[in-house]
Amino acid sequence: MTKNVSKNCMLPAFTLSALSLAIGAEAQEAGSDGFALNKPIEEVVVVGRLKSSAENVVIERLEQEVAIDFLSSEAIGRVGDSTVAAALRRVPGVTLVDDKYVFVRGLGERYSSTLLNGAVVPSPDLSRSVIPLDIFPTSIVDSLAVQKVHSADMPAAFGGGSVDIRTKGIPSDLVFNIEIGSGLNTESDGDFLSYQGGDDDAWGEDDGTRALSSALSNALYKYAGSFDRNDILSEMRKTNPNATIGDAEAVNRQLATELYRRIDVYEVSGDHDFSAEANLGNRFYLGDEEETEIGFLAGIAYDSQWRSKKTTSRSVTEAEEVELKNETTQNVSLTANLGFGLRLNEDHYIETTSLFLRNTDDKVSITDQYDLDKRFSVGTDSDRVFKLRYEQRELEIHQIRGEHKFGEASQSLIASKAFSIIDGLSFDWFYSDSESTTEIPNEVAVQTNHKFSPEAVTTVVRDSSSADYRFTDLDDQVESYGWEVKMPITTRNWAIEMSGGSEYWQKVRTYRQIQFGLGSVDAPNSALTGPLSVVFSDQNLLNPNLGYQIAVAGSNSESYIAANRVDAYYGKFDVTWQDTWRVVAGLRYEDYQQVGLTWDPLDYAGSPILSSESGGQGAIVKELQDAVFTNDDVFKSLAATYMLPGFFAEDFQLRFGYSETTVRPDLREISKASYFDPITGALVFGNPDVIPAQFKNYDVRAEWFFSNGDNLTASLFYKDIADPIEQFQAAAGDTNTAVEIINAESATISGVEFEFMKDFGDLSDRLIPFFLQGNLTLLDTELVAGSKADAPTNPKRDLVGASKYAANLILGYDAPSELHSATLSYNVFGERLYFAGRNGEPDAYEQPFNSLDATYSYYPTEAIIVKLKLKNILDESLEIERNGVVTFSEDVGQTFSASVQYQF
Repeated sequence: MTKNVSKNCMLPAFTLSALSLAIGAEAQEAGSDGFALNKPIEEVVVVGRLKSSAENVVIERLEQEVAIDFLSSEAIGRVGDSTVAAALRRVPGVTLVDDKYVFVRGLGERYSSTLLNGAVVPSPDLSRSVIPLDIFPTSIVDSLAVQKVHSADMPAAFGGGSVDIRTKGIPSDLVFNIEIGSGLNTESDGDFLSYQGGDDDAWGEDDGTRALSSALSNALYKYAGSFDRNDILSEMRKTNPNATIGDAEAVNRQLATELYRRIDVYEVSGDHDFSAEANLGNRFYLGDEEETEIGFLAGIAYDSQWRSKKTTSRSVTEAEEVELKNETTQNVSLTANLGFGLRLNEDHYIETTSLFLRNTDDKVSITDQYDLDKRFSVGTDSDRVFKLRYEQRELEIHQIRGEHKFGEASQSLIASKAFSIIDGLSFDWFYSDSESTTEIPNEVAVQTNHKFSPEAVTTVVRDSSSADYRFTDLDDQVESYGWEVKMPITTRNWAIEMSGGSEYWQKVRTYRQIQFGLGSVDAPNSALTGPLSVVFSDQNLLNPNLGYQIAVAGSNSESYIAANRVDAYYGKFDVTWQDTWRVVAGLRYEDYQQVGLTWDPLDYAGSPILSSESGGQGAIVKELQDAVFTNDDVFKSLAATYMLPGFFAEDFQLRFGYSETTVRPDLREISKASYFDPITGALVFGNPDVIPAQFKNYDVRAEWFFSNGDNLTASLFYKDIADPIEQFQAAAGDTNTAVEIINAESATISGVEFEFMKDFGDLSDRLIPFFLQGNLTLLDTELVAGSKADAPTNPKRDLVGASKYAANLILGYDAPSELHSATLSYNVFGERLYFAGRNGEPDAYEQPFNSLDATYSYYPTEAIIVKLKLKNILDESLEIERNGVVTFSEDVGQTFSASVQYQF
């Protein structure tokens, strides 16, 4: 493992688990696709009239070389989770943070990876390469596979685990369904904050209303990225030597009118949640013998909801320092998928998947800030901040994959016994091309003073940048492809499979942010008081006596370009002896290259690459050298399974696993430049000296499968981490929060997982309709900060996001008449570290959240399904504590929803 820097500064050439094992005593075929390269494991879930084959799921899970947890689409639908992120809470050892990032076995989002149909895909997250899983609706999902034990055919960047989102494949017969739903949230049933947006907001797309105008773009180029009146004057005098400073100021004021200023915040009634989904697919047989099949599946889904969120933040030491925030989010989600499949014969399959996702959040907030000068206890006035943020995220993916086997069908075409020696040889391949974009046009924050009495009055602060405008664009492109060859050899006592393959992917990411300040230091209060659209009206901005000006703000160090590339090769040797012992040994080699550079999109004259230190061209060369990171290594994995039928159950197996993996620095973390995290608001300092974290993973898992469908699983795991990559709080001025990326000294994780499924039918005939399933994870983590951390309060502490325990329980009911089904699901996680303190400041802990949800389904006919959902029945709130003081609280509210589905 090395970090190499090119001496001549040449960059690299590229700029079943608890839910899935609820086996029914009765089984009927639910329809499989048969086109996917990675065929979805046939999970078995008791879902009323959609019970899958119990026999098949046991076989599939027993055949896995390592322990994998699964969630099927039926299971997800049963508990009513609408996003992949929410659904993964049901998997043992998995917790959800910020409603979008999954923590697997106590390790944060940087230690978990996400694949789509086995391929690497890009992320629309502004500062992280990890994919926020709330953008994936469960309507596209056939199954979710969570692999917690590494194998050689998986990427070596494997810390807590890997999530593979498997999309729906080609149906076995005609499929046509339409679903329409609505709902509401108890905390969002009143007035919502809003402003005047664009005509296409209902579709989650800005129509250009908020976008950076062409006049501003041209002016940035013309005036070399500066709107200072002296720079404008210098440019004007190239064509008009008689131009004056007053002329330049007039140009500046005119440019200010190009900003979008219809930003009055007002209350509206909003709409109830609305969702709609339609799917159509079929399979056709060609030829007289009907060996050749073609099929397709197309779907489209739309979802819209308004949410109002009220949060309270307070200082742990000063009771008067309080922040009250009222925020409204209008979310629009649009999904379209299209897939085709071709089966030439039983040996050859090809399938394509195209997927388009749009997920847009239109946020409006009013924040009242109190301090020792404007006391919360008095409540007569506050520093009030109005914020508007329109974030449009899109992900477009195109994949093709194939599965080919030299079996009976292939041999019959060749008609030669010479090829019988390679009977059973298989070759699988895939290619994926994907792009994600995030656009945040016209993000606005306006600083004001607000008086509550004797009458409410809002006055914009007298400052040259009282209104902050930001325009942000992210483009992330990933190309990946790979192949795998398998050769089975079978004798009377031995079953051997030799396999090997290759994977390649490259990612190129561009992030650009431009910031403007708008305001006046001369305007009287009378001009700064009133609606924002009046304060910043054309009449005011163009009035030279009021002194308004626009300026290019910020250091522009937030913009960056980054790329990485992985070239991987692996081999596995899989041996089974007398169906008693199975051993799989694997080696994986990865050549990893990465570059991350800060750049100034407004540097039209010199080098756009920003140097973090003075020194001219030499400093830029050094920054280029520091930006390059290369790493190549060999990673070992070993899995053993002992199979003993009849050991307290019809099927029993004991699994052992050992693997060596790594987690590398994220995108821009190896740059020295600092930047503000757009999610947390913290000032983040990069570190070119960060090296990959190295993992040694140990797992033991026992599985019992009973003939009546019950099952029990118990797992032990331990992880020893050298040089874990963590964020530690750093020194910061004023009220800013700053963090730095460093390698801690070490970390360990140990835990146990239990999961079970119990059908009550064997206890009493009256209990036949009921089943209970669940899981429990107990976790112990320790991080040793080491000498590189800057004065942490606790040099030894838990990992951020790790909780001591997490549990799921699901009680299901399926009416004997098959007209009704109901599910009551409970999820809880223990207290978990949210933020680690520094210099004696206490650590912050997120408090346990008890989530109790219920779903009810009614099947009046074979074609109609009516579903009701209730979430957060206990009306829990989100709280964060520091030293016993609640420093943050948010009322989540209860959500009610109903839907009707027609299926042909």
